[in-house]
Amino acid sequence: MSVKKPSLSEGDLSRLIEMAWEDRTPFEAILKNFHVDESSLMRIMQENLKPSSYRLWRKRVKEKSVKHLKLRSSEIKRAYCPTQYKISR
Repeated sequence: MSVKKPSLSEGDLSRLIEMAWEDRTPFEAILKNFHVDESSLMRIMQENLKPSSYRLWRKRVKEKSVKHLKLRSSEIKRAYCPTQYKISR
């Protein structure tokens, strides 16, 4: 069975990788925004990161229970840190 590879613009791919690196962004948010499940995300990250960066990312993901909504504390209500987006208002 062949797996359909999502077609992403360069900007979407960049944002997808950024969201994957963020500790507080759950995989479910990535699925909702980009229609990319965790296994597809792993392939995308492996194809677009250096091998050492991919291994570091996988290690971080395995250690962070906040990457999965079901494992996340109910006290966490947001997907990102308020200071993450440094756009002046």
